[in-house]
Amino acid sequence: MTDPTALMGVMRTRLIWALQSQRGHRLPFVAVAFGVGVGAYFSLPVEPSARVLLAIALAALAAFAVGYWLRETFGGVAVVLGVACLGLLIAALRTHSVAAPVLTFRYYGAIEGRIVKIDRSASDKMRLTLDRVRLANMSPGRTPKYVRVSLHGAQPYLAPAPGQRVMMTGHLSPPNGPTEPGGFDFQRHAWFQSMGGVGYTRTPALLAAPDPGELWLQSLRARIAAGLADRIGGQAGGVAAAVAVGDRAGIDAPTMEDLRASNLAHLLAISGLHMGLLAGFVFMSVRGGLAMISPLALRYPIKKWAALVALPAAAFYLALSGGSVATQRAFIQVAVMLAAILCDRRALTLRSVAIAALIVLAWRPEALLGPGFQMSFAATTAMVVIFSAMRGHTPRLPMGVAQVSAVLMSSIIAGAATAPISAAHFNQIGQYGVLANLLSVPMMGTIVMPLMVVAAVLSPFGLEGVALWGMALGLDWILWVSAFVAGLDGALRLIPAPSNVVLPLLCLGCLWCIAWQGRARWIGVVPAITAFALWSSTPRPMVLISASGNLVGVQTSQGRALSKPRGDGFVAQNWLAADGLPKDQEQAAARWSMDAETDHGLLHLYGRGAQDRVAQACRRSHAVVANKDYDAPEGCLFLSPTVLRSTGAIAVTQDGRVITSRQTQGNRPWVPRAGQAPDLAPLQYVRMSPTSRP
Repeated sequence: MTDPTALMGVMRTRLIWALQSQRGHRLPFVAVAFGVGVGAYFSLPVEPSARVLLAIALAALAAFAVGYWLRETFGGVAVVLGVACLGLLIAALRTHSVAAPVLTFRYYGAIEGRIVKIDRSASDKMRLTLDRVRLANMSPGRTPKYVRVSLHGAQPYLAPAPGQRVMMTGHLSPPNGPTEPGGFDFQRHAWFQSMGGVGYTRTPALLAAPDPGELWLQSLRARIAAGLADRIGGQAGGVAAAVAVGDRAGIDAPTMEDLRASNLAHLLAISGLHMGLLAGFVFMSVRGGLAMISPLALRYPIKKWAALVALPAAAFYLALSGGSVATQRAFIQVAVMLAAILCDRRALTLRSVAIAALIVLAWRPEALLGPGFQMSFAATTAMVVIFSAMRGHTPRLPMGVAQVSAVLMSSIIAGAATAPISAAHFNQIGQYGVLANLLSVPMMGTIVMPLMVVAAVLSPFGLEGVALWGMALGLDWILWVSAFVAGLDGALRLIPAPSNVVLPLLCLGCLWCIAWQGRARWIGVVPAITAFALWSSTPRPMVLISASGNLVGVQTSQGRALSKPRGDGFVAQNWLAADGLPKDQEQAAARWSMDAETDHGLLHLYGRGAQDRVAQACRRSHAVVANKDYDAPEGCLFLSPTVLRSTGAIAVTQDGRVITSRQTQGNRPWVPRAGQAPDLAPLQYVRMSPTSRP
């Protein structure tokens, strides 16, 4: 009979041996633990109080002390727990450090501010982000730090440029919450941008004061974008501006749809690909040039000199491109790799990826929740693992062939690693994305990006014309590939949205398989497979009600039926995309039943004469949704905009549970305070057949 004490001793010994075998490979676990702490903070239902944060800080210190004390046995486990606590604390600190006023009501009136950013909205309208904002009859203490205004209609009196002070009459509202419970939280996103109001104007904007030169770098960026768009012309010029300085204003909606459908939209984001190609081209050019000078090549560390030149070049590109989170992340990764060269260490290792992740998350913890962070690090990690495994097992190829093969292999690896993340966030997969990337990424890496650097070097001498001509040819090829691939039958596959637990489970499982040394790494396969199983079995809500009361969606056997063919288009597109359906609101509205005899269901009132039908609607339906605050009889579940402000968007699950956005968001700083929510129990009796009374 086995002695339990001896068995426990054997298990303890084996566990200590397994932990000791991870020596030299622990940094990836530290980065993962930090990310887990950040993720835990954002998943909390309530904001932790100062006392709770102090207790967590003390727990972190205690964990580090225990880690030092037990450094020969279980110290690594204690350190990982301490790092997770540290991630939660830094996320909380970041949340409170960016706090800024947020509008609490719908504002209409004069808007004045300085342009700090120009881009385009989802509806392809020019959009201005303003700081130093002034609003009529509003004290500075209540005025948002930043507001974003879309310009609708003709704008004959203003050619927007960074640094200009502009004035207009427009509408502003607080940032919207999720379009459905558990969906993307724009209120949280806006909070970390200190964005206190979003809106639009239908009247011409006016120039209040010219640019005094304070935003010289943004102005230089705008001039470069305008120059590229003008010199190259067409959509290739717009793509050149996006690739060079991150300005996508010149790319029209059809071109963007083709790029997304062909899985080439990542070429527009100034991230790891662009930063790596630019820094790599500068590095190889300097090193190659110095290698041609024998006295220097034989006596001095020209490889380090090349890294010292590539680092400021990458830093300047970071500043010039607008410094988005994706570009910051890419620069940190490149900087870590170049620093590794300076320190005579291998540049591409999991350690360098872990260091980059730690720096990014410590600086911008909220980046963890975005697709840019997730996809970039997934692609980089996968390429490091695969190329490290292939080291010493690949045939020697001629100089040009080796570089092109590496780019092609990188595209395949990165595409496979990011496909689940892209599908989870954007609800679609480009079926022929690998083909499109194989045809386009080598062109971007060998022609477009090198010529962009050459054009930048030659532009002070007025000799950039030939380089821009070559860039135009390369970009025209990429655009042709995107249009061709997007036009193939079945190019785009629509994917239903997973539950919020799927991606964390999948990522943690894959990271365990990568980071752990030994046969126990295959334990990570279990959560990864579980994640895909949960994804395939996640049911979509039976009923969805928008936070404005302007749209209702009910699941039917033919797909989701929408109550209106127009209105709340952004919400409609998000609902349909999450269902894995085409984003055609009119087609979805055609599925909405107009059967006047239905006496048990969900009724949506809108339009003229709706007030006259409220009483009858309340008698015949379990719940009534309206886009205005009509008078309703007692005892009627009447969901008007005022009532919905206390709940946000509402979902009714297949088993009758009623969930609101306010419940899923929790009591957090970015969630506006609202009144008491009504009793939503009658919604659980809503049938599958919707009715509407426009």
